[in-house]
Amino acid sequence: MNLDFLFYPESVAVIGASNKPGKIGNSIMRSVTMHFTGKVYPVNIKGEDIEVNGKVFKSYRSIRDIPDEVDVAVIAVPARFVPDVIDECGQKGVKAAVVISAGFKEAGNVELEEELVKRARKWGIRVVGPNCLGVTNIENGFDCNFNPPERQARPKFGGIAFMSQSGAFGAAILDWAARHEIGMSKFISLGNMADLDESDFMSYLKDDPKTGVITAYLEGVKDGRKFFQRAKETTVVKPVVILKAGRTEAGAKAAASHTGSLAGSYKIYEAAFEQTGVLSAKSMRQLFNYAKALTMQKPARGDRVAVVTNGGGAGVMMSDGLLEKGLRLAELSEETNEKFAKAVEEGKLPHHMSYRNPIDVIGDAPSKRYELAMRYALEDENVDALVVIALFQSPALDEGIVDVMERVQEYGKPIVFVAPGGDYPERMARRIEEKGVPVYETVGDGIDAIYALVKYGEWLRENGRL
Repeated sequence: MNLDFLFYPESVAVIGASNKPGKIGNSIMRSVTMHFTGKVYPVNIKGEDIEVNGKVFKSYRSIRDIPDEVDVAVIAVPARFVPDVIDECGQKGVKAAVVISAGFKEAGNVELEEELVKRARKWGIRVVGPNCLGVTNIENGFDCNFNPPERQARPKFGGIAFMSQSGAFGAAILDWAARHEIGMSKFISLGNMADLDESDFMSYLKDDPKTGVITAYLEGVKDGRKFFQRAKETTVVKPVVILKAGRTEAGAKAAASHTGSLAGSYKIYEAAFEQTGVLSAKSMRQLFNYAKALTMQKPARGDRVAVVTNGGGAGVMMSDGLLEKGLRLAELSEETNEKFAKAVEEGKLPHHMSYRNPIDVIGDAPSKRYELAMRYALEDENVDALVVIALFQSPALDEGIVDVMERVQEYGKPIVFVAPGGDYPERMARRIEEKGVPVYETVGDGIDAIYALVKYGEWLRENGRL
């Protein structure tokens, strides 16, 4: 499914545009005109020109009055007027409509939503929403998200796409991703999914060269059979990570009143995810732990994990967590043990370190010692993936570790880095991530990351893709 006309428009009309700060129509105009280089046409019943971001935009009373072609209409008018507005968009030749307006199925107005879809189909218009936050393409600046940038930041450009059935949760995710410097390609607020649904966008993102990992917050899917088929087709091409809400009876009821969604039995969803290769996340944090690892590292070819650490306690916690997730601690080969023993004899490694997995390079380890231990582990055929834990609070650990992490990626095995602590570890983490290795704040986050790389690797092997 090609939806480039939605994400890469040359011209956009904002219907319901306003000069009044705080109004949705004003906020959308601010967002659309912030970085988007295409043409923007405000439409409002008064026909008053709109001034935003230091520019004045000529306004029109109807989209039909705009002298040029319009690719996408962003609609923010009272729900009862939306079907007629869709007709006007159809007469204008609009290809896609993003309906921000609420007051449809989620409010019990099922017939009004059906009428909206009927009119859109008559004209061949694809609809996002209604009752949604909008869509954002970080790459080209097309952003009709109505939350202002001073309230909700936009992330940098990167390989993670996110779609959300909750606009508010989606906004929080964008804000959180920006704060943690996680790059995103596209954001879609699904709303009621009257027309385009999660499966349609999943199929589009599967073929989107700018997206490496597809993530979603879902309360329910619109068409189970369609989702199952599209998910199976997608996960053999790129990973899909879904946070499914409505896991309890109370949550399912809340979902129904939120977007009019039928959440369904969570056990059924879990089984569907397992059978289609979708990774199921239980929290926002876990969703992005998975996604960040999958977008930055190759999937693992097996479940045998080596751990290198300068803190014994952190190594023990990592070992527990990996085993509890069903992964294995790699059993280092005799050859690798001999390498370590020889390095100890030659004084390259200290006598009191442990080179059983977890490999404890101890608290006075500089980056040079880390590099040697990592290389020995990565050269071992019994090791499928590596976790590196660095307690940067130790004065011995120098900044050379940044370049070390770049060098050791030459082995082609997935690596995850864990750096607990405050400001200094955070600064080092950002530098290491610039070299391509994902860094996590806690041992638990690192476990999530390695689990995602192993599980996705298993799925690809089962399907002959790895």
